[in-house]
Amino acid sequence: MSGPPPAEAGVNGATAAKPAETGAQRAYKAGINYFLGPLLPLLNDEGVSEVMINGHEHIYAEKGGKVQRVDARFESEEALRSAANNIAQFVGKTITDKEPILDGRLPDGSRICIILGPISGAGTSVNIRRFSRSAVTPDFLLKRNAVTPEALEFLTIAVEAALNIVVSGGTGSGKTTLLNILSTAIADSDRIVVIEDTRELQIQKEHVVQLEARPADPYGKGAITVRDLFVSSLRMRPDRIVVGEVRRGEALDMVQAMTSGHRGSLATLHADNPSQACGRLETMCLMADLGLPIISLRRQIALAVDLFVQTSRLHSGRRLVTHISEVDLDEKAGIYQIRDIFNLDTSGPEPTMKWTGERPTVARDMGWLGLTDRIKLTKHIFEAKPGSKDDAPKSH
Repeated sequence: MSGPPPAEAGVNGATAAKPAETGAQRAYKAGINYFLGPLLPLLNDEGVSEVMINGHEHIYAEKGGKVQRVDARFESEEALRSAANNIAQFVGKTITDKEPILDGRLPDGSRICIILGPISGAGTSVNIRRFSRSAVTPDFLLKRNAVTPEALEFLTIAVEAALNIVVSGGTGSGKTTLLNILSTAIADSDRIVVIEDTRELQIQKEHVVQLEARPADPYGKGAITVRDLFVSSLRMRPDRIVVGEVRRGEALDMVQAMTSGHRGSLATLHADNPSQACGRLETMCLMADLGLPIISLRRQIALAVDLFVQTSRLHSGRRLVTHISEVDLDEKAGIYQIRDIFNLDTSGPEPTMKWTGERPTVARDMGWLGLTDRIKLTKHIFEAKPGSKDDAPKSH
């Protein structure tokens, strides 16, 4: 890894030198070379998104959406344990038999989780979740057929219109990547506060405040939760609040913020479809333990979230957007009503996003929002007559 850093393509094909490495980055690379030598080919491969170590002899990697066992191993459990101990020291955390679980972030931005045996039956288990070092743009989705140009334009306009958007999906389905790309549509003048349990998002804007939760120290003190950060963020004059992943009671704070003037929020959560996403969000709000009646909570969620955007990973490894949906509440029945604006058409040789014929609620506001000039590919959608599905393609 010696020699000058390679040039990086810039605007209009110009090149610019990469920023000089910091001392911490150089120390990290030296440590990686020494302690994680068997993993170097994987860690140097930009296409590898996750490395999974199930004991010293069983190592797997995810590349192109597919997980496969690789021809790499550590000499012994002791060698892997030594690597884990040194990584813990490097990231400033402790991992021992009494504290056998470590969650942290490596200097290159990768997220790492280590679980020691015998908690992990196979021996020391390590997961390294890697994130692209290059900025992702909307073209990233189009080139991979993850979304159609029409659906992408709709999502871009939705962000510009300051709709509250929740991206839901399973593990490794592309939620974080999609959130990064959606954030590119936020106005450059907006102040963005990003809240995460472990820092992963790469918001490509200048006026960004990134807040990261902190676990308790060995004495059980000093913890800063995502919920603590969310409450503090409301005092920081945010134009946009972005929550990397909603997991617990902070969901209620987010929903209340969305309904009290903080428009244009973005967040992710784990769910397999928009209906499940509503239920998950409801369950996490209940974790706040404020005793809200269910019907009141459901009413708030339906008012707060303008769009659920569902991501999925197919068996082939392809990641794509499968639903863009609005949610309402059936007041009489007390249940959520999901209205798909786009969903997946599986009638052709390849599944693809299609407009369902539903007119989005935001269509009525396009004039006063000043976004009519942004409508090109989606003109037929925004100008469709309410309740008319005559022009919609048939999906199966």
